[in-house]
Amino acid sequence: MRRWNGWGDEATQVVLPANGGAFLEARVGTGQALADASLAQVLAQVPASRLLVRHPLISLDAEVRVRHARGQSLPDWLAMRSGDFGVFPDGVALPETPAQIRELLAWARQHDVILIPYGGGTSVAGHINPVESEKPVLTLSLERMTQLLDLDESSLIATFAPGANGPQVEAQLRARGYTLGHFPQSWELSTLGGWVASRSSGQQSLRYGRIEQLFAGGKVETFAGTLEIPTFPASAAGPDLRELILGSEGRFGVISEVKVRVTKLAEQEKFFAVFLPSWQQALAGIRALVQARVPLSMLRLSNAIETETQLALAGHPEQIAWLEKYLALRGARAGKCMLTFGVTGNRAQNALSVKQAKRILRTQGGVFTGTLLGKKWAENRFRFPYLRHGLWEAGYAVDTLETATDWSNVDNLLNKVEDSLRHGLSEEGERVHVFTHLSHVYGQGSSIYTTYVFRPGSSYGETLARWSKLKQAASRTIADNRGTISHQHGVGRDHAPYLQAEKGALGIAALRSMAQHFDPEGRLAPGVLLED
Repeated sequence: MRRWNGWGDEATQVVLPANGGAFLEARVGTGQALADASLAQVLAQVPASRLLVRHPLISLDAEVRVRHARGQSLPDWLAMRSGDFGVFPDGVALPETPAQIRELLAWARQHDVILIPYGGGTSVAGHINPVESEKPVLTLSLERMTQLLDLDESSLIATFAPGANGPQVEAQLRARGYTLGHFPQSWELSTLGGWVASRSSGQQSLRYGRIEQLFAGGKVETFAGTLEIPTFPASAAGPDLRELILGSEGRFGVISEVKVRVTKLAEQEKFFAVFLPSWQQALAGIRALVQARVPLSMLRLSNAIETETQLALAGHPEQIAWLEKYLALRGARAGKCMLTFGVTGNRAQNALSVKQAKRILRTQGGVFTGTLLGKKWAENRFRFPYLRHGLWEAGYAVDTLETATDWSNVDNLLNKVEDSLRHGLSEEGERVHVFTHLSHVYGQGSSIYTTYVFRPGSSYGETLARWSKLKQAASRTIADNRGTISHQHGVGRDHAPYLQAEKGALGIAALRSMAQHFDPEGRLAPGVLLED
């Protein structure tokens, strides 16, 4: 059963180990937990729906509306845990076909209703939250549209309904011997249509590509009609219409069909962990790997503070102590950084890739520890979002933010973002524990993915104010220092104020023109992507 007030399955628990609690207490202070509201308390607050005309595809059930009212950002978390949701959708539509989506669009226009497209509900940027409006708000959930509709095995093109989540996509493809290979951290819950709409990036994008490389075409239902995007291996026939939909975040239309490029399942896949003595050596090593085009499927580099934090929160302190001794003997002591990499393909290719990686990383003092830590990473890579529960119960709030920039600016931007967070609550006498990894690397540059942990205030309102202060400081730092406001989470409402710094006034005007063309009355996801 999916949690109504947090991440994922209720049966999955990730508890903060005792030594992890001591580690955070030393760096942030003693945790202070806030009381959680019950579902019954929240249900009692749900107002009567303003949808006075009934429709067979729309549910007005109070719990259904609660479960579709918020995403997974930290403000969403605070709203759900406190019970102060703010605004609820007036109803939740559950179409099963593209024709039903078109029917709901026509119905919304007829009855003057706002529509919010909804995939897996995993947004961390405010994409799916209803806001105060004089008009009724209808959330349009695609959760019943999950089928693999077609598989062209000669062209390696699969056609899916847009609501298939990560496990549903992979299960249907793997039954036929194929994979999409798109594994964002939200993989268990996020959907194929949502990946396209938010320009998602998977953990193994080095092999399979980001969603823009995987998205081949499809259909979008708009208030101006159905936009059909055919599949071509390449085309010089004007601007690529796929780019209108990639990253459009529901402002232009509702994705009703997705065609993606798939790959045959690999013979072998392995993940390795390597420790490098310093950040500068680690940075040089990972840049050399990607610029040499070593055929790896995944590269992830944790800075020294994240490496220390990961080892502290892993549990098994005796085993970690032995690892620390071994690394120290090999020259990787305080300040060491952990690099995790994957190889995916046939055995001969993988063996050659590992040999190339070892040769490059050893020039930077890399200490290889084999596949044990790599296996642990692979086993637990979708469990990190569950840690928010364990930290919250121990009295700590945790959030993440991300950006990307060119290699020449990675160090500068990373340090400035971390500093903006680390000192963001100093006026209140509060410490913030901040750490970073590079999650996706390119020949040109890298993403920067930063996690920060801080103590809640004495109330939910004070805690939200602390988050707002930290988020705004880091976002302004990114916008002012050659970083994209989002590498993989999207814009939503939280990042919309910073979009013009990246796109420019003329670019924003072009996006507004497209929104006006497809949705002239502004009914779809108002305030998302483009500030209203």
